[in-house]
Amino acid sequence: MTSAVTTDKSARPGYGQLLRTPGAIGFVLPGFAARLPFGMLTISILLLVQHTSGSYGSAGIVAAVTGVSMALSAPVMGKFTDRRGQSAVLVPVVLMHATAVSTLVALALLGAPVWALALAAVPAGASVPQVGPMVRARWAAKLEGSPLLPTAAAFESVTDEFTFVVGPVLATALCTGVHPAAGLITEAALTLAGGLVFAAQRATQPKAHAAPAGGEKHASALSFPGLRVLIVAFLGIGAVFGGMQVSLAAFSNEIGNPGANGLLYGVFAAGNMTAGIACGAIAWKIGPRRRLLLGYAGLTVAASVLWTAHSMILLGALGLVVGLCIAPALITGYTMIESLIPANARTEAFTWLTGAVAFGQATAVTLAGRLTDAHGSSYGFLVPMAGTVLALATLLALRSSLAPKAPSRIINSSAGTPAAAPEVPAARGNERGVGHRVPVTVD
Repeated sequence: MTSAVTTDKSARPGYGQLLRTPGAIGFVLPGFAARLPFGMLTISILLLVQHTSGSYGSAGIVAAVTGVSMALSAPVMGKFTDRRGQSAVLVPVVLMHATAVSTLVALALLGAPVWALALAAVPAGASVPQVGPMVRARWAAKLEGSPLLPTAAAFESVTDEFTFVVGPVLATALCTGVHPAAGLITEAALTLAGGLVFAAQRATQPKAHAAPAGGEKHASALSFPGLRVLIVAFLGIGAVFGGMQVSLAAFSNEIGNPGANGLLYGVFAAGNMTAGIACGAIAWKIGPRRRLLLGYAGLTVAASVLWTAHSMILLGALGLVVGLCIAPALITGYTMIESLIPANARTEAFTWLTGAVAFGQATAVTLAGRLTDAHGSSYGFLVPMAGTVLALATLLALRSSLAPKAPSRIINSSAGTPAAAPEVPAARGNERGVGHRVPVTVD
């Protein structure tokens, strides 16, 4: 059975209307508190271990182990959540994470060797809760068939962007202004408190769905070429985050002003957030594939000149431009999942992208740490350049894999996320179906 959902410009759904959805604030606020630590973990480990060991290289190794563990566990956690339910997974996971991070902090402050810190980093990374995909699933279950669904997708993309940017700024301020361990301690506390409160909101969580009977298996999200291409793109974005974190910290130390790290990363964050909010509010007239390619090309050019900056003012300006370029690529990539991946594999797909950012960040932290130790911060900035160049080349070569496959919006309650409707021609409206009268088929 199908029905048509239409919206027009005079009744355009907005962020305010979205947040007035009954029960929304109950999972949005604790969900944000529980996912903000995602952006704090790597930089907090980096700054703490660098303080206790005196080496960016050693700090990068520990941070990288955390990121790799997080990236490998995220899709598994996403699948298990679909089968068992959000609360059943989230409660033990956040308890495990708080314990693992506390152990890591204690070992670092006691001067444990790098191998011991790396070993402790495995459970710390593997237990990072995948709250972002869980929030997306709640929106989809709450707004099934509603014209607010595209607004929810944009809101979540902006929230993800906020997490990636503000988390490191908060962690840097705590580690440099309070105590080197303050970032990790706050990260663990926010994860535990936010995760438990979020898990308690059972009324809005999607129903759990057991494995299909008769031995039938759902197709893995990785079996779709479009996701594999997006993963490469998100690895490059992670390389920017990781390379910037290490290199900005090293540059600030080189100029004799460690506190400048927070200011420089704050400027980068300001550009990122400004572009993120704009991307979520604009009624785009060009398709997401073109937006992704154009946005990523701009990010690559901006990241490729960071290494040339030798003054705080110039580096701040370049960091602002890089921040402005990240948001369009990141948000568009998340949005494209709805048109590239079937509903029964979409939660897993979101966790793969989140894991790709973490893995790219971890790899970049390691490489930039080694280069910075050996040659200085300028060489650390080569890592974002290399990551984005390789990712852009992949996007251009395999761009045909990013063409939308779904002819209509299909709601699948088991996955909790809607597929996207086909793009509307640019001359007539925008692809999200917001701001113009656009028919949306609901099966």
